[in-house]
Amino acid sequence: MKNVLLLGASGLISPYIIPGLETDYNLKLADIKPHPDGIPVDMVDVRDYDQVLEAVQGMDAVMNFTVLRHDETLSFHVNTWGAYNVMKAVAATGIKKVIHSGPAQTLDWYKHDMEIPVDAPHAPTTDYYFITKHLSNEIVKSFARVHQIHTVCYLFQGLTHRPTERVTKQSVRDFLIIYDDLVHACKQGLELESVPDYYQEFNLHSHYGPKKYSLEKAERMLDYSPQENWWEYQSRTP
Repeated sequence: MKNVLLLGASGLISPYIIPGLETDYNLKLADIKPHPDGIPVDMVDVRDYDQVLEAVQGMDAVMNFTVLRHDETLSFHVNTWGAYNVMKAVAATGIKKVIHSGPAQTLDWYKHDMEIPVDAPHAPTTDYYFITKHLSNEIVKSFARVHQIHTVCYLFQGLTHRPTERVTKQSVRDFLIIYDDLVHACKQGLELESVPDYYQEFNLHSHYGPKKYSLEKAERMLDYSPQENWWEYQSRTP
């Protein structure tokens, strides 16, 4: 089993994907706060390079799901500087696989278009959180290509549990991903033998229905697709 460091293990994402990953990978969980379910977690602050460097020792891959939004200073330190520390430590130890994540940067630029590819031209928005994540993506990309670290960056906007009944009177969120689908994408990314140009970004969501943000690249390169027809839970009744 591959040894995988999961940073941000106690956050808003990782607790929901750990059960789907721990049967296939030897996970080392790390965060600055306890896990909500009481699972043992190594205390690692991504703002501290020495802590990150110690955490990556003996790992085959690193998944970085750390994120902070509510404080302008801390959000830069975690989202941007933290990404720098992670990639610097990965490069220093010779690890060759990283999964990074962030919000979809095209959200504000193509409101009236359909089938928007992940590499559609765009500039960073004026939203501070988006800027910190945009900078982190550029840092990760630079480290990946200079040090030949096979890195995938997953872009999504909101996660949720698998639906169990039809949802009515609600709009479909274009970039919403079901936790089960994110687990599937993480496994595909970890098992991907090589990443062209050492860094690639991918749209990730669970809803083919709206057809707004294209999954073509993720389908082609990651063999990713939503595991079930989740959008049927939000279709109109005949």
